[in-house]
Amino acid sequence: MTRGLDWQRDGPQWPHHERSSFVWAAGLQWHVQRFAGPEQAPCLVLLHGTGASTHSWRDLAPLLAQRFEVVAMDLPGHAFTGMPPGGVGSPQLSLPGMARAVQGLLQTLAVQPAMLVGHSAGAAVAVRMCLDGLATPRSVLGLNAALMPLGGLAGQLFSPVAKLMASAPFVPRLFAWHAKEPAVLQRLLDSTGSTLDSAGTALYQRLVRSPDHAAGALGMMANWDLDTLWRDLPALAVPLDLVVGERDRTVPPEQATRAMARLSPALNAQYLQLDGLGHLAHEEQPRTVARLVFNRFDARA
Repeated sequence: MTRGLDWQRDGPQWPHHERSSFVWAAGLQWHVQRFAGPEQAPCLVLLHGTGASTHSWRDLAPLLAQRFEVVAMDLPGHAFTGMPPGGVGSPQLSLPGMARAVQGLLQTLAVQPAMLVGHSAGAAVAVRMCLDGLATPRSVLGLNAALMPLGGLAGQLFSPVAKLMASAPFVPRLFAWHAKEPAVLQRLLDSTGSTLDSAGTALYQRLVRSPDHAAGALGMMANWDLDTLWRDLPALAVPLDLVVGERDRTVPPEQATRAMARLSPALNAQYLQLDGLGHLAHEEQPRTVARLVFNRFDARA
């Protein structure tokens, strides 16, 4: 089994590979995809969730490029972006560390986002960037945003267990070996409440078979701190809209309702539900999500 994805081998078949480049920033080699958009278009930055990559924007990004310059990247340790120095224990896999790393990349790219769109944990990165003064967009839009810490015993056990798993070198290889079975991946996808086409499923299959990618996802989970983000959420000064898939089984929709209650009323945060869609709603109905992005950006003008 190979350790990870290889651009020479896998890149030519990757969605929008012609938009890809590799950029050295914040001590990492990043895989970045850029869509030019109209002349002088505002910049929109896409941040994927744990265990995903730029592939998750394959249908949405070109639609958004009708009005925006679009920038997407593989987050640290994911897909074609390198693992930070220090491996799974690196501070760059923590939420504040990842927020700073993304800022470093955007500075290197000379990009000033007018809007941040984050899916799941990517939304937490976007919010952390705003809270820490690392980005000042017009607005943030969270797609099935993972902003709330796990409660009870699960919350107490999750981080130590994840750290233990991430620190064991054989675990990512074992996971990737197990996940190569189509039935295993299908159960993982079913657990999101979303239904993907065969092309989307095949791309996730290539990701989960990579031990390096699995290590990056485990390291991200092991270093995550949503308790502090949840505590700081009332201080958010950038408008935030939360788009929720009604069938999301990964981040229960009621979490968005609770997050809304913690935000300042002055932000006029909006809760927008997508009926019949799950955690990967932006992959299921990209046109619907694109319209929402356009509408919310215009509403924040």
